[in-house]
Amino acid sequence: MTAPRNARFSMHVQGWLLALPAIVLLATFTHVPAVSTVVDSFFSTPHGRQPAAFIGLDQYRTMLADPIFWRAVENNLLYALITVPVSIGLALAMALWVNGRIRGRAALRLAFFTPTILPMVAAANIWLFFYTPDYGLLDQIGRLFGVDSTNWLGSPATALPALMAVTIWKEAGFFMIFFLAALQQVPPDLYEAARMENAGRWQIFRRITWPLVMPTTLFVAINALINAFRIVDQVIAMTGGGPNNATTLLLFYIYQVAFSFWDIGYAAALSTVLLFVLGTIALAQFFLLDRRIHYR
Repeated sequence: MTAPRNARFSMHVQGWLLALPAIVLLATFTHVPAVSTVVDSFFSTPHGRQPAAFIGLDQYRTMLADPIFWRAVENNLLYALITVPVSIGLALAMALWVNGRIRGRAALRLAFFTPTILPMVAAANIWLFFYTPDYGLLDQIGRLFGVDSTNWLGSPATALPALMAVTIWKEAGFFMIFFLAALQQVPPDLYEAARMENAGRWQIFRRITWPLVMPTTLFVAINALINAFRIVDQVIAMTGGGPNNATTLLLFYIYQVAFSFWDIGYAAALSTVLLFVLGTIALAQFFLLDRRIHYR
């Protein structure tokens, strides 16, 4: 009995030792900073020789009365509500297209995926050229149809949708790769059986393809939602949160509070709320969609 117990103990020790580097890295760069941020949110920001003092929930009370915070929340919710489903739908449509037997399939896949490999700052600068009033690509195309010049990034009505277009353009190709991998795992026999029953394309998609790619859809949806709340690069590069806070998103506001206003305590409170909201939405999304997922 002693030998099998020692063998099992040795196996567990080896397993934990193999996982130790990943655990250390995850704790060092994820869990410890997260806990530290939550703790810092209950303290004031130190100034010079004045150390941080415990102030309890004062930072959160300030947050509730902060109109810019609520504007950032409103902008971010609208941003996620539009970019997440549009990116997922476009990615699935592209994956269905390039999964078929078409000419130039490899080149088309590369074209769809190319925006993903661009740094976000580079992508933002490309789209800055598109959005430039009078000389930008969009205004030049619009001029052919008699449309007046539009200040896409300078108008509160169009600035946030302009940022959404950049996000959708960049993320759809990345999510397409996951859907393409999922589509290639669907057994061809199912499609052949459906065609023998004279099922149409919509019926095949609704009854076979969509249920079998739901695990991938859940994964993509959670990642897309998280990405929608951690957008900051193109806001800095393209609008700076303007005009009139029309493009101020939560992470950009946290960045602004922490590194422009140097209010570390308030930035920690904002980060804590963002972490809590993201965790809650991701868990709700997981439990709601998990019931409708078919795992093979």
